[in-house]
Amino acid sequence: MASSSTLAELFERFQHEAFRLETLDDYSGSGNVDAYRAFQAGQEQPEGYNAGWIEELRGLAHEGKRVYRVHVLKRPLTEYLRFELGWGYRTNMTGGEEFFILDVTDAPNPLEGTPDFWLFDSTDTAVMGYDDHGAYQGAQVLPATEADRFVGYRELALAHAEPFIDWWAKYGQ
Repeated sequence: MASSSTLAELFERFQHEAFRLETLDDYSGSGNVDAYRAFQAGQEQPEGYNAGWIEELRGLAHEGKRVYRVHVLKRPLTEYLRFELGWGYRTNMTGGEEFFILDVTDAPNPLEGTPDFWLFDSTDTAVMGYDDHGAYQGAQVLPATEADRFVGYRELALAHAEPFIDWWAKYGQ
């Protein structure tokens, strides 16, 4: 039986940490489509880009809450990933969000077939749904009994990932 909670409710009530696993190389159908188009057109990153999320991150950090993610990817980066990492990650770090990269360019993917998800306080899981064009289709909040499996995925991801800042210094564009 699925939980009656929503992803938004899980974000509102977590106490310690929110972890995100990203496995896709294109989320261009979701989020800030206008910013992605500006990036594609070669425009400069707008002043105040992601300001609302940065403010929320700073508030969470002030409360002692950690928000972090691992992105599983391969090089060469897709155009979307160049945007997400170059504009999004580098900007969101200023609000306190932590990023890690699990680069499977030259190694097997230890999380092959694992869905995108958010894991809150190691107890609440929301599996993220996307279509073939990276458009967000909604989140399925799972029963608490499923959390241990996703804790395992998180630990495996972190064991094979490196801090984004180190990865970006080697491969960023």
